[in-house]
Amino acid sequence: MEAPSLTDHRGLPGPLAPARHNARTICAPGGMPLEPLLPLFHRLDREWFDGSLAPGGQRLVELRWSDGRMRRTAGMYRFGRHPDGRRLCEIVLSRPLLEPLPREATLSTLCHEMIHAWVDRVVGVQEVHGPHFRARMAAINGGQDAFQVSIRHRYPLPASTTPPRWLACCPNCQVRVPYRRRVQGLACRFCCDRLHGGRWHASCLLRFEQAA
Repeated sequence: MEAPSLTDHRGLPGPLAPARHNARTICAPGGMPLEPLLPLFHRLDREWFDGSLAPGGQRLVELRWSDGRMRRTAGMYRFGRHPDGRRLCEIVLSRPLLEPLPREATLSTLCHEMIHAWVDRVVGVQEVHGPHFRARMAAINGGQDAFQVSIRHRYPLPASTTPPRWLACCPNCQVRVPYRRRVQGLACRFCCDRLHGGRWHASCLLRFEQAA
């Protein structure tokens, strides 16, 4: 689940660092513990995905909090391959962005990424925020009032002391978003939703230009 402009839902190109299990409590810099993700995952899986993301208690997706570098995106679902060839399916939540926010933000973000995992691993469809995603999101939002899942978050972004080196530019809507590094396969989520029914499309690939 990202800030309003960017998406990467094809999987990550190239080798990826090994995923890490995260069932323990992680302490944030201020000393307050971040909530363990594993119990939340299993609860949401039972309530809204009929246990399909952990059949027989075996999770189809890894979970972890970010290491602090993920500062523009509340969460992401990554899929691809580990360096040793094993399949990678991973949900990562942003520690710097979600740590200061109420618990509802963590639930909403985790559930958002779980829908992506469900569409990919259970339904077997490649889409960004297409019909399967939106139908499941509507069912979850209509079935409870503890949190709401949305397509894009409006959470405040933590301040960065490092000036951006790159600007990611959409060729369609002309959005320009600062980035500290270039990212392959990144597309404009707004234009994927608007022009291609929520599916990733090469015509929405972002061009990276060096910031002034």
